[in-house]
Amino acid sequence: MEGIRKSMEKIGIPGRDLYDLPTSDKTFPDGANYRMEISGVERFSTLEAVVDEAEKRDIPIHRLISVVMGSTLLSTDELSDFAKLASEKKMEVIMTPGPRSSWDTGRQLITPEGVISGLRVRGSDNLSYLIADIKRCIELGFRGFLVTDEGALWLLSEMRKAGDIPKDVVFKVSIYAGHANAAGGKVLESLGANTFNPLGDLSLPMFASIRKTISIPMDVHIILSESFGGFNRFWEAPELARICSPCYFKIEPGTALAAGGGIYKPWTDENFLAKFAREKVKYAEIIREIIEKNNPRLKLSKHGVKDLAIPKP
Repeated sequence: MEGIRKSMEKIGIPGRDLYDLPTSDKTFPDGANYRMEISGVERFSTLEAVVDEAEKRDIPIHRLISVVMGSTLLSTDELSDFAKLASEKKMEVIMTPGPRSSWDTGRQLITPEGVISGLRVRGSDNLSYLIADIKRCIELGFRGFLVTDEGALWLLSEMRKAGDIPKDVVFKVSIYAGHANAAGGKVLESLGANTFNPLGDLSLPMFASIRKTISIPMDVHIILSESFGGFNRFWEAPELARICSPCYFKIEPGTALAAGGGIYKPWTDENFLAKFAREKVKYAEIIREIIEKNNPRLKLSKHGVKDLAIPKP
């Protein structure tokens, strides 16, 4: 084992998880260690609720994971209003483009064995549909997109290099891509990922080994739906921020997200989504309070910092 671990370390991958939990020396461009992310901002009314609650509580919300049900399902007018308000309020939007595995004729993904194979785009036709949905959103001003497929990530990054996608567009790799170690994080970074969401149930030493290897921000689930295990790591927030810096804290509670009777569906009541979004903003306030009381040296980014992928309608 010692020889294997030395071989891993020669190519930049920790040979073991980092049980000494070193403090990360990396930060966001503004010098901050952590930021707040609200997932499931599915409609314009949901965004209005997030904005209103964040202003009431004086808590900066930096990033919105938006229209998880698929941006295809919002009209051009709805998307335009969404982009304008997010731009006005200086919030980064990571849009979820529509066509993906669960949209077409494939059924393997929902079988007992097939669920292990991951959420990937099936065929070149579906890749072209995915890119079309992304371009539609880019034309309306959006500059951030969620990606679940490494092949699609590579293709989109190459298109960005070639100028077919604007240089200021960012790609965030979803938890549904299923990566959970330093080597996986390094692959995603090399393929052009701007930010990376590891699996949510990793230990602190596992997170530390990933942070040692990559420079891009990590997106860390601080609370996650029952369908993913239903865990709450609020009291680990100070250690997570110290070890994983720079990191986004992902606030994503609920019964289920995209699976089965998940909340990220087009038929979910928009009043429920708005009320639930307000709860998520409250959780951000609680997380900040826990960090400030237990490790006040850790810095939260201010609202609207310059490096966010804010829409440009």
